[in-house]
Amino acid sequence: MTRVVIAPDKFKGSLTAVEAAEAIALGVRDALPDAEIVTCPVADGGEGTLDVLEAAGARIVRLTVRGPLDEPVKARYAVLDGTAYIESARACGIEFVEPSPSTALAAHTWGVGELLADALVHGARRLVLTVGGTASTDGGAGMLGALGAGVLDAFGAPVGLGGGTLTRVASTELTPVRERLDGVRVAVATDVTNPLLGPEGAAAVFGPQKGAGPSEVAVLDEGLTRWAHALQVGGAPDVTRVPGSGAGGGVAAAAIALGASVESGFDLIAGLTGVDQALGGADLVITGEGSLDEQSLNGKAPAGIAERARGIPLLALAGRIRLDAAGLARLGVVGSSALIDHAPSLDHARIHAAELLRERAAELVRAWREG
Repeated sequence: MTRVVIAPDKFKGSLTAVEAAEAIALGVRDALPDAEIVTCPVADGGEGTLDVLEAAGARIVRLTVRGPLDEPVKARYAVLDGTAYIESARACGIEFVEPSPSTALAAHTWGVGELLADALVHGARRLVLTVGGTASTDGGAGMLGALGAGVLDAFGAPVGLGGGTLTRVASTELTPVRERLDGVRVAVATDVTNPLLGPEGAAAVFGPQKGAGPSEVAVLDEGLTRWAHALQVGGAPDVTRVPGSGAGGGVAAAAIALGASVESGFDLIAGLTGVDQALGGADLVITGEGSLDEQSLNGKAPAGIAERARGIPLLALAGRIRLDAAGLARLGVVGSSALIDHAPSLDHARIHAAELLRERAAELVRAWREG
């Protein structure tokens, strides 16, 4: 009996990783009716992580928090075996704003801190913070403020919220946060290696995606520079050169300043989904995500699956594929298909992603079987 392991990430804007795995499984069943099919939807610590955790048995906690521009946001986090998994984007995601220069300066992470606070109140002994997809570039200042930190100007007054306010920050009072986190382990789950500051930092690289123009990027980078110094005034180590400190608009930096470890988002989530065990004895592996591109080669879920599936035939499905033959070969892909190549328009591909995934999966599996 052929054993097929299906391990996709989300198809952003169309399907969760769980839904994508289900659609692919139907296609595999169409092509190989007698196959043993194991679905292991995966995530890399970005948006969609909670869906994967819920499928792995986590309990979802829902609450309303302060959104990135102060509007109420219905957010959620996951709890599994005493660990709370906080997805920053559920509280301050880019989808909650219409990106513009003003929102790039104003967006904050206060709601992320509210999620963390709720998890602590309910007894979490370990916190895992995923940091992808945020609208903010406030260095996690809002998050620490919600946990009780003082984010203060030179006169000892609060500077307010948003990355744009950090040009006035001079010091922090971190003792209340340290007391709340006493005995609690914290990890930042990310595969981004960008530092906090400079041309490869949070503002320069990710700010434009959040609406920042050149002048806003300069303001945000200056604010993050002052924020890093203020954290040191509060007794934290220098986090500016720590790989990954720029993730999530610098929210990772605030967690690292309080002693959080940085872990691979994919490795952390994959360890909970059973994908390593599932790959044992597999005859075929199928992975995919919304866009298979150069970023997919650097710590994203398909690359993680490809690394674990070395020696096993690997098929890749994506909304669009921007890797050339050499890039696909580096992943070990023996067959691939992009939904956009089989749809009259991008909108059609998004709306009918599940149907297209089923069709393309069946075609790829038949070609593999016959080849």
